[in-house]
Amino acid sequence: MIQAIIKWSLKNRVLVLLITGILVAAGIQAVVTTPIDALPDLSDVQVIIKTNYPGQAPQVVEDQVTYPLTTAMLAVPGATSVRGYSFFGDSFVYIIFEDGTDLYWARSRVLEYLNQVSGDLPPAAKPALGPDATGVGWVYEYALVDRTGNHDLSQLRSIQDWFLKFELQTVEGVAEVATIGGMVQQYQVVINPDALQAYNFSLAQVRSAIKRGNQEVGGSVVEMGEAEYMVRATGYLTSIEDLQKIPLGMNNQGTPVRLEDIADIRMGPQLRRGIAELNGEGEVVGAVVVMRFGENAQTTINAVKKRLAELKNSLPDGVEVVETYNRSALIDRSVETLKTKLIEEFLVVVLVCFLFLFHFRSSLVIILSLPVGIFIAFLVMRFQGLNANIMSLGGIAIAIGAMVDAAIVMIETVHKKMEQADYDPKKHWDMIAEAAIEVGPPLFFSLLIITLSFLPVFTLQAQEGRMFAPLAFTKTYSMAGAALLSITLVPVLMGYFIRGKVTPEYKNPLNRMMVWLYRPLINAVTHRPLIVLTAAFVLVIVGLWPATKLGSEFMPDLNEGDIMYMPTTFPGISIGKAQQLLQQTDKLIYSVPEVKSVFGKIGRAETATDPAPLTMIESVIQLKPESEWRPGVDMDSIKEELNQRLQLPGLTNAWVWPIKTRIDMLATGIKTPVGVKVGGADLKVIQGIGKDIEKVLLGVPGTTSAYAERVAGGRYVTVDINRDEASRYGLNIDDVQDVVRTAIGGMNVTETVEGLERYPVNLRYPRHMRDSLEQLKLLPVVTPAGQHITLQAVADLRVEDGPPMIKSENARVNGWIYVDIAGVDLGTYVEAARKAVADQVDLPTGYSITWSGQYEYMERAKQHLIVVIPITLATIMLLLFLSFRNVTEVLIILGTLPMALIGGLWLLYLLDYNLSVAVGVGFIALAGVAVEIGVVMLVYLKQALENNRLEAEKAGRAMDQKDVERAVHDGALLRVRPIMMTVATIVVGLLPIMLGSGTGSEVMRRIAAPMVGGMVSATILTLAVIPAIFLVWQNRKLKRVSAG
Repeated sequence: MIQAIIKWSLKNRVLVLLITGILVAAGIQAVVTTPIDALPDLSDVQVIIKTNYPGQAPQVVEDQVTYPLTTAMLAVPGATSVRGYSFFGDSFVYIIFEDGTDLYWARSRVLEYLNQVSGDLPPAAKPALGPDATGVGWVYEYALVDRTGNHDLSQLRSIQDWFLKFELQTVEGVAEVATIGGMVQQYQVVINPDALQAYNFSLAQVRSAIKRGNQEVGGSVVEMGEAEYMVRATGYLTSIEDLQKIPLGMNNQGTPVRLEDIADIRMGPQLRRGIAELNGEGEVVGAVVVMRFGENAQTTINAVKKRLAELKNSLPDGVEVVETYNRSALIDRSVETLKTKLIEEFLVVVLVCFLFLFHFRSSLVIILSLPVGIFIAFLVMRFQGLNANIMSLGGIAIAIGAMVDAAIVMIETVHKKMEQADYDPKKHWDMIAEAAIEVGPPLFFSLLIITLSFLPVFTLQAQEGRMFAPLAFTKTYSMAGAALLSITLVPVLMGYFIRGKVTPEYKNPLNRMMVWLYRPLINAVTHRPLIVLTAAFVLVIVGLWPATKLGSEFMPDLNEGDIMYMPTTFPGISIGKAQQLLQQTDKLIYSVPEVKSVFGKIGRAETATDPAPLTMIESVIQLKPESEWRPGVDMDSIKEELNQRLQLPGLTNAWVWPIKTRIDMLATGIKTPVGVKVGGADLKVIQGIGKDIEKVLLGVPGTTSAYAERVAGGRYVTVDINRDEASRYGLNIDDVQDVVRTAIGGMNVTETVEGLERYPVNLRYPRHMRDSLEQLKLLPVVTPAGQHITLQAVADLRVEDGPPMIKSENARVNGWIYVDIAGVDLGTYVEAARKAVADQVDLPTGYSITWSGQYEYMERAKQHLIVVIPITLATIMLLLFLSFRNVTEVLIILGTLPMALIGGLWLLYLLDYNLSVAVGVGFIALAGVAVEIGVVMLVYLKQALENNRLEAEKAGRAMDQKDVERAVHDGALLRVRPIMMTVATIVVGLLPIMLGSGTGSEVMRRIAAPMVGGMVSATILTLAVIPAIFLVWQNRKLKRVSAG
């Protein structure tokens, strides 16, 4: 079949060129229109339920909202994990789905189950689905500042909430614009308890009066003078004066009592759970543009920036938008790095071909066919909807060297035939067909092997699967394209370009040098094959030594260019102290010369994608271009300097990458490389276990910081209602709680309608009546009989510890320990840490420990690869058997794999790389290309043996041992050029990746390292081992024939 395709292509060469032209045009269009991003979307499919339950403590939120929701969501089809967070006034439930689940199907299922359980929630708790986005969708952030000082934080917040937010949410690809920090304007009705008592009104009456005083209605329509008029009655509150005039009732003298008579009404800030700060200069209003799941990041960011530029003139004088985070910079750097590497590889491969062949027109065959293969890959990428990112472009980059192998061997075969004395230029196309058919089928199968040997990468799951699937796709498409072109376009191009005088191989100094170097080795092989095989076996065994010295990790760090400072403070911090701490840390960070800007956030943004407590700081640090850094400064030294400057009491430092951390927090909830989750029933016991583990881990070598969350370390004022005393006054629990809920905490009663803007109206007691435990005890309570008593008459008030927030995993309460490590690989550290914890920490019955974070991914990937790698070998064996139809020949070729393995291991050891999923992918890619070298060598040995057999037949004698030795000698020595060209294009083609730097190079180098090291060792040993095994095998066959 392969031969028939080659013949058809040569016969219809104009049609082949025409189809190629169409493919090139379509490929160029695909390259121009393919969406680009920095990384593949690594986020799990997730749906978020956010429930506001204003004024409620975390334990109340957990009991009444989060627990009912998490238990209901455990039954959602396809859900793998349900994570709950109970904060002050808010509940977040994250439902993580298994791979491949459609997001909108998942949202509809969650909504279905939410409808079933929402009736069991308190009336004040209003659950809603979060946006169709994740924390990974935080692609752009900005701050609103007014350097003139004409606008305060509340005015800036209003501009953001009621103008910019809605304008940006109309941009294609934007799921949500979440506001951070600032002050929400609030009408504050501060009740005077003495006046309330004097006029004999209750809080419930005041609340009802405010609600009744803020509404508009319609009165249908009336007809006047043959025209229809719609009737409406105004009544919305729009100012403090409107509130003051609300009537509450009549006094004993029949005079109306208005709200202004019993309350002080003013504008003030609403209670907030998040603060934004810029460059240590003070508070600002910030915002995060959250991209919709699966959208094109670059396009979305460009559209947002364009819209902001259009809106610039609509902002008040002095107000400006300052960009604080922009993922497109990372995207541009990533794609630029890979584009440069692709061009470098292309030029290097062409140069190698020219040096070996000494024939420019022959090099043109490769120059023209290689881009076509790349265009085919882009065309399929575009059709499939894959983005151009580090991994998808990396797949093409690591394939370039192997893509030209078939063309090299075919060109070399044509050269050999043109050097022969009986070459007839008139039969040029017949010679091309003969050469292509001679080596085409095994080469097609070897390219197919490289293609299919990578298929196990497609079986990787979860985060590692999403990371490497684009690379696997594009490498597969590139190699499949090259395999197709090798039997269609390449023979046609060879026929047109390889004409005239061809430089004989022996005249090329490079070829002469290779033959001179290889001759002693092949002579030793033919004379003493068993000694050569024994030496090679010993080398392989000894070469496996580095495998015992390599560490392990999930993935190497990817330098995103921006850093995030993400420390954790101790629980119970007030909003005022949080603001002071944030400004202090930002100012210290901004003092480092390499820092361009620092945008700090403490607490939550107004989005369901951000479950951060008030104790969590997230400061995004934008760095200046590397050209502006001080001499000798690199990313590690910047982090070290920052760490030294920020040694503040109560802060546990963590310097992380923004995208990677959001992905990790989404997948496991853990923001550090290693995390420990303690599950159980009692938060105090969980906290005790967490402290014990923290103490043990700090003693494990490699720990830079370990912090166990103080899950029971919050501070509570508990109002313990005495049912007996309350009932004596005719008060039910709800009556007393109404005072706690409204007077102490403050309750949003209604909201004003001021054009397009809406502001809450809050009802509460004066601050001086609720700023100490003693004052709280004296709060007035009105009984149904009209008596005025104090709160302490019906309740016991005390200060006690409790949970500042409550986390749960699959409806089981959790406490988490965050661990940062340095100077040790992940696998070694966790092994030592697990042993230390198991030996030194005693777990009570009913409590469990789970190791999480990146370690969780690494273990899953390791278990998967243990199963997948044997499948890879079986696939390669099957394809080799289909090509050669001989088990012995298949086993000879597979002998290259252990030889390739040792070179890969040694290079990893010398470069001090750890074993990781990226390295594993590199070894899988190595298996395919290493086998190809064996295939090429075996094809040439078989050809030489067949030629010697024909010569013996012509001489009228049987083949003897000398004929076999001569065949092995000639087949290996005279065909060393195409073998070395094949190796050189693969190895040299990978060198730009190995030696390069730039965004994404950390991952790509670890994929390329096993391939480069493995190809070098595989080639050296293949040049000796395969001829030796082939010689021993053929000699035994001769002996059997002679004996028979």
